[in-house]
Amino acid sequence: MATTPAPPTAPPKPTWDPKSAEMPFPWLRPTIRIRLTLLYGGMFLIAGIVLLTIIYMLAAQALHDGTSPGFQVSGTNVQISSSVCPGLGQAQNNDQLNAALKACTSVERQHALDDLLTRSLYALVGLSIIAFGVGYGMAGRVLSPLGRMTRTARRVAGTDLTRRIELDGPDDELKELADTFDEMLDRLERAFTAQQRFVANASHELRTPLAINRTLLEVHLSDPGAPVELQQLGRTLLATNERSEQLVEGLLLLARSDNQIVERKPVDLAEVASRALDQAHAEAEAKGVEIRGVQAPAVVQGNGVLLERIALNLVQNAVRYNVPESGWVEVTTELQQGQAVLTVSNTGPVVPAYEIDNLFEPFRRLRTERTGSDKGVGLGLSIARSVARAHGGRIIAEPRDGGGLVMRVTLPV
Repeated sequence: MATTPAPPTAPPKPTWDPKSAEMPFPWLRPTIRIRLTLLYGGMFLIAGIVLLTIIYMLAAQALHDGTSPGFQVSGTNVQISSSVCPGLGQAQNNDQLNAALKACTSVERQHALDDLLTRSLYALVGLSIIAFGVGYGMAGRVLSPLGRMTRTARRVAGTDLTRRIELDGPDDELKELADTFDEMLDRLERAFTAQQRFVANASHELRTPLAINRTLLEVHLSDPGAPVELQQLGRTLLATNERSEQLVEGLLLLARSDNQIVERKPVDLAEVASRALDQAHAEAEAKGVEIRGVQAPAVVQGNGVLLERIALNLVQNAVRYNVPESGWVEVTTELQQGQAVLTVSNTGPVVPAYEIDNLFEPFRRLRTERTGSDKGVGLGLSIARSVARAHGGRIIAEPRDGGGLVMRVTLPV
């Protein structure tokens, strides 16, 4: 009898990190403003060197043509003295005197060229410093629209799609880029808003029939004369209906939490975690899971209901995906480096590192299980991540040695 081959497991992620291959000294990677400054200053320096070379050669040629002695000393009893050329007073005859005059002229010409070169080099260095400074300022002015685009992109990355660059000025390449970016943001905002509106409307429309179904099922189950088979079917349908209601509530919360939290109030993560533990205590006790941990005060600015949903989802997942015996869940809150941290650790099955990212996808569970589970609707971690992002924080999951996960939520204070 042929056996069914086991499904292939996903290959592990490569351990090589491209970031680790980057230059070990980040300060050796200049910004584009520094590169433009070096380009401007370097071009000025090269042009100055070329100009200085040409001036030096022309000056040397002019001095050579204009200072060559056009006379010869002849006669007797000729005496010439000079403090600059002492060799003139030591000449014994006219030939020696003419040779001394020629040598003195060459020395004076060389002195003049050296003095011109020295002064020109000093002037070139000074002007180069000024050129680098002016180039740095010009580069900053030219790149200021790019800085504005970067700041807008960062705000947009925080799910604030209402931001626009609205760059003014001449119709150059930078303004064209900014206008294109604004048009892209308009399309993204419309698509994002339409998606949220559709999810919210669909979820609201599903609420009413699900509530009616639940009421009808509860009425039929309350009839003591109903057959046992009918009661069993009613309980099954009621459980299915309850799961559908949870799915609808999760979709509503997921659509709502993808936005930034506008109204923020002080919320203590310790109190939020305590409420979540109280709600999950009965389920944990029924499964034989021990709940422990110390919740230190950690006050953040946000929405208490949504933050409680993060803690409840993480705690419920930790309780449901645990070991059959001697399992535990540890919940802690604390302040670390100016940030509030909620940590939920638990025992449980071994989770491969390459499956961590899949856990945060909607309707995804461990080992790509999507349906047929009684542990939830598969939106818990997706909602937790969306709520954390809406509060300007993040959630990180790490496999725990020996099985289970360590979920860490970091929120700004």
